[in-house]
Amino acid sequence: MPIFEKPPKETLSPARDRWTPIYLEHGRVEVDDSSVKWIGADRTVLRIPVATVSALMLGPGTTVTHAAMKACADCNTPVCWVGADGLRFYAFGATPTHDNARARRHAEIHASKKRREEVARRMFRLRFGKDAAVEGHAIKTLMGMEGKRVKALYEEMGTRFGVTWKGRDYNPSNWRLADGINRAVSAANAALYALTTAIVCSMGYLPQLGFIHSAGTLPFVFDMADIYKHETTLVAAFQTLGADPRADEKAVLTALKFIIEERRLLSRIPNDIESLLGDRRASGKEKT
Repeated sequence: MPIFEKPPKETLSPARDRWTPIYLEHGRVEVDDSSVKWIGADRTVLRIPVATVSALMLGPGTTVTHAAMKACADCNTPVCWVGADGLRFYAFGATPTHDNARARRHAEIHASKKRREEVARRMFRLRFGKDAAVEGHAIKTLMGMEGKRVKALYEEMGTRFGVTWKGRDYNPSNWRLADGINRAVSAANAALYALTTAIVCSMGYLPQLGFIHSAGTLPFVFDMADIYKHETTLVAAFQTLGADPRADEKAVLTALKFIIEERRLLSRIPNDIESLLGDRRASGKEKT
């Protein structure tokens, strides 16, 4: 097996300090000359600094060797298998944390009804604004308020960027039937979900345990991603389609990449997760 020297644990960068994820398709990831390399179908050969990237996102037509996966795990670098241009999240191939403390804390908070609702209210406050009165409303009521907020946000974006908006209408099984702006929003959201999943998993939290969402396999990812859509995915989709109604999903994702870097999401998401799941224990016996 090719040799990759495992870096000392204390030299590895935390997720918030790493570069943006690298998306790769149609090629091979392997270890050669003591480094991880990408060999593309077009014969491009690149060294991948796996100790400093936040995630490797492997698209269609990629293969990865056992040695490369081991190197990524040794460097605390998650590997994700995604659809074309990052439009879908299929699997997660490495658990980069060295202990399960965060997973246990996540599960402990989720198991308590009182603490679970506290986190949900913090999440709604991030959506509505820090001065929003979320304490006096039931969680279901807040979910209804969130739905109205998002609906108004779509209409506002349409007016702002000159894009005709007829409502959120797409078929997940065949989203090509949707109009251009719905496809653009779906593409951008899917990419944000993939990025958020990589961050959640790289920190050792549990994507399956959500506080607002509950269905599917990534409810906590949806909880977190929804906080940032108004400033990332929706801006990328509406701005791109406003400038060119014939723009494809690739153009939308290019715009989204720049927005994510500009808004420093790779630093903010880990900080927000830690803040939302702050280990503030309620006094007294909790009702579970």
